[in-house]
Amino acid sequence: MKLPFMKEAPLKIPYTTANVSAILVNRLSSMLEHVPDDRPIVIVCVGTDRSTGDSLGPLIGTSLVKYNSPHFSLYGTLENPVHAMNLDDTLADINRRFKRPFVIGIDACLGQVASVGSIQVGIGPVRPGAGVNKDLPPVGDIHITGIVNVGGFMEYFVLQNTRLHLVMSMADIISNALFAAIMNKVQFTSTRDQTAADFYP
Repeated sequence: MKLPFMKEAPLKIPYTTANVSAILVNRLSSMLEHVPDDRPIVIVCVGTDRSTGDSLGPLIGTSLVKYNSPHFSLYGTLENPVHAMNLDDTLADINRRFKRPFVIGIDACLGQVASVGSIQVGIGPVRPGAGVNKDLPPVGDIHITGIVNVGGFMEYFVLQNTRLHLVMSMADIISNALFAAIMNKVQFTSTRDQTAADFYP
């Protein structure tokens, strides 16, 4: 069954945009509020701490794990990254542990010069390793990606030489916006349930 937001166009916004956090929260909230309550939210942050550019996912995961929230499950931190070597096992574990999980895939990616520093939110999975010609399984019902550097030439070298300031700035924005959107969903669900209880005591 397709959810209502599946028709929405992808969002792409530079992280330096003045109201970037509010725009991301609004878009993610509109997506998450339509996710059925019986579908647990699972966040998979793909990447490795061994490459500056590819550390976006683990940095986001490390920020999110600090909330110790019961409202989502999290895979991929600086301490326990999800990367090419364990991605298959991670996805298998998710499918064993959760019934019909709603997976949010997060990863860094490479793009055109004008797009560096942009955050993207879209329907469908992220495709880890595509920028460095790796064939890895897709991740997510929806995805969040950050364009950390320029693609098309010497991708491994480019990822290794990405500015840490850019990656950390994007990670802060994405983690804060995603957590706020999840809490909006929790509040939306609680308000809806209370309204229903008022009508049907």
